Amino acid sequence: MSKIASFEELKALQVAERAKICVRDGQAPTPANMARHHVLICAGTGCTSSNSVEVAKALEEQLAAAGLEKEIEVVKTGCFGFCSLGPIMVIYPEGTFYHHVKVEDVPEIIESHLKGGQLVDRLLYEIPGENKKAPDMSHIPFFQKQKRVALRNCGSIDPENINEAIAHNAYQGLGKALTTMTPAEVIAEVEASGIRGRGGAGFPTGKKWKFAAGYQSEEKYVVVNADEGDPGAFMDRSVLEGDPHSILEAMAIGGYAIGAHHGFIYVRAEYPIAVHRLEVAIAQAREVGLLGEITWVQALILMLISVWVLVRSYVVKKQLC
Repeated sequence: MSKIASFEELKALQVAERAKICVRDGQAPTPANMARHHVLICAGTGCTSSNSVEVAKALEEQLAAAGLEKEIEVVKTGCFGFCSLGPIMVIYPEGTFYHHVKVEDVPEIIESHLKGGQLVDRLLYEIPGENKKAPDMSHIPFFQKQKRVALRNCGSIDPENINEAIAHNAYQGLGKALTTMTPAEVIAEVEASGIRGRGGAGFPTGKKWKFAAGYQSEEKYVVVNADEGDPGAFMDRSVLEGDPHSILEAMAIGGYAIGAHHGFIYVRAEYPIAVHRLEVAIAQAREVGLLGEITWVQALILMLISVWVLVRSYVVKKQLC
């Protein structure tokens, strides 16, 4: 991957990369990527524990054996959210939702759906109380009323491919902040947005950033607490596994606003997939010039981020200092 030389180049890259995955928007394939189907398979912790990685591997191998690897793109994503139904597979452009998919189901999916255009009825979701199957995700009540914000890209992109994140507008906010706004203006916008912390106190993020910006120190740090001490609370893990670049971009914007050049992400050791995807994302972001030395903004050194893995601890305070 080559380094991005300007914000304009980043914006052009977003348009080009979006064209490669437009099938997932229900559109026809473009010359940028002629795959007629995109098969998205959940590779979050829940589905992985139900052998979704083996399903993806079997699908890739059998597509290659049938000479269909260029016509059908297989993508391993983050969590779709309906974990009790895993492994989950979604096929675009139709948006067909298959659940509890097993390795032995792969030949039928290839022959019936991907080659023959016929849905595999037994793998479709049955709508509760209606005695009928949902032909696609839009007919599933669980998804119909959701408006995803923090989880907007989870289940839609390959979290280990920075280009897919860029296609979904990753680092556009950072580019805007660095090229059109002062640190004080960034803080003012965050304050005006009303964004608050997701912990029990709900402390205003803009106010926290203003305090940190006003503190005089030779070195400041952005610390992300991705530990989840409450039983069954997996929001942080889902974001880290499914959309790690959103965390890195937020840290970079926060670092620019308060004058910090180093960041640490605390993740518990029980989240190996999250740790791996963070490390991949950090390496990719540095390779393309979106972390570390950003040469297109007066050689700005922006965020050298490390992942800090520890054994479980119930309380680790989140702070910008």
